[in-house]
Amino acid sequence: MAVHLFETIGPIATVFLRVAFSAVLLLVATRRHLRRLAWRDAAMLLVFGCVIGAMNMSFYGAIDRIPLGIAVAIEFVGPLGVAAITSRRPTEFLWIGLAVAGLALLTPSIGTDLDPVGVGLALAAGVGWAGWVLLSPRVAEGVGDAGLALAMAVAAVFTLPFELVVGGLARLEPGVLAGAVAVAVFSTALPLSLEYEALRRMTARAYGVIVTMEPVAAALVGVAVLGQALAPNGLLAIAFVTVAAIGVTLTDRRTEAGARGTPQGRDDIATT
Repeated sequence: MAVHLFETIGPIATVFLRVAFSAVLLLVATRRHLRRLAWRDAAMLLVFGCVIGAMNMSFYGAIDRIPLGIAVAIEFVGPLGVAAITSRRPTEFLWIGLAVAGLALLTPSIGTDLDPVGVGLALAAGVGWAGWVLLSPRVAEGVGDAGLALAMAVAAVFTLPFELVVGGLARLEPGVLAGAVAVAVFSTALPLSLEYEALRRMTARAYGVIVTMEPVAAALVGVAVLGQALAPNGLLAIAFVTVAAIGVTLTDRRTEAGARGTPQGRDDIATT
């Protein structure tokens, strides 16, 4: 849906409308949780919002130049990189390796004829996604439920100067606005709210592996809804990613249970 908007208003205007409408929706939804912020909260929200804005502009710039599937695959260097950096045990690297292998099997060959700017923007979006993974739990802890809404408002302000430079909003029409609202709800406000809540409850490592279920879900939707055939390597990819997601979840649960079983773990829980 967003790619269709590019033809009328361009990727930057699409990003601005996406984050602006999302900010309004989330601020309305979390208005009861808004409170007076400390300066340290304001600084963290400023950084978080700029990361969200830069990540969205980089990704939309990438899919305007290279195929969507390849851009998404490149972007996964962000969460999977965080998962690798935060891993210590061999089993944790096993789940990451399985997820990477599954993702590679689901992704078309990158080849050598891609727009280098598009590839660079996809990599930048991956760095932004890594920042999202690392900052989300800190914002949630410091600001609470309204943290994402406030950061999205910062992201809208961050993207506005870029939109004013390239233009695009002058070509708005009712159909374009309706499409922008749909993109804001289904690709930003709803999924990012769910991920924001998920990162309050799980490790960055588990998130980085489990999120590779997204292209698996897309492949299954293609089979069930669009009647697309799934090649044998697609079935193997789904098996790899599914096993990795289950494995990292069980590993993290065992680690957490072990920590709670130690005197230090019980002290930490009591303190919390």
